Amino acid sequence: MPLSELYRTALVTGAASGLGAGFVAMLRAEGVEVWGTSRQLSRVPAAGGVHGLALELADESSITAAWAEAERASGGIDLLVNNAGAGRFAPFTALDAPAWDEQMRVLLHGPASLARHALSAMQARGRGCVVNVTSIAAEFPIPYMSGYDAAKAGLAALSAALALECAGSPVSVIDFRPGDYRTGFNDAMRAAPDGASPAHDSAPARVWRRIEALMHAAPEPARAAADLRRALARSRRGVVRSGSFFQARAAPFLRRFASHRLSAWVQRRYFDLR
Repeated sequence: MPLSELYRTALVTGAASGLGAGFVAMLRAEGVEVWGTSRQLSRVPAAGGVHGLALELADESSITAAWAEAERASGGIDLLVNNAGAGRFAPFTALDAPAWDEQMRVLLHGPASLARHALSAMQARGRGCVVNVTSIAAEFPIPYMSGYDAAKAGLAALSAALALECAGSPVSVIDFRPGDYRTGFNDAMRAAPDGASPAHDSAPARVWRRIEALMHAAPEPARAAADLRRALARSRRGVVRSGSFFQARAAPFLRRFASHRLSAWVQRRYFDLR
């Protein structure tokens, strides 16, 4: 059964590249009409059944305007995929207040605002689904990405609360937790460590090189899109993990059942922290 029999329309944030572009391609292949957002409207692919919207997640007025336009043009959004976001790589003590606040606005406050708009409309119509794209980092934090870790953990907690509020209703909430995927996420990440060459042996440089290696070996975004399609087709609710075996299966298992000391040791080894 194509997803268009469950969802006629979708709004996907961060649709211009990476996972967002993968989600858009998957939804279009399923016959779903898509409204895709980007900070730069020209970057949204102009293909049949894809409508571009400019959106700045750090700006509440932009969020309200984009949602209103998508609702008006679509006749009602059935599926929201809260995907857009960006990371900052730096020691926590090097993140000033504006940088920290920006991470919270883009990765937590903005998606929460969109979810609020979506749930209000979906509950009034008696149908729909909100997908918050969080991260395995909500369970297995990444060193030197404290703002990203904290915001994604907050969005995961919000998703759990919303799933409880929507229990028993025709509106569902999915916390979609991807691990590493081969996207341009690292290329867009600001504040890569100075001296991240193989010859440099600082802890941030080693972690950065490890993250780069993981991204290079990661699956393509189409795999994440296929996992999301499967979850939507099965009307899943709650947490859906996606990624490599270690990130999507072993790491969450370790986090739940191993001692804190063992879990921390594995994380240090995994990120080359000596």
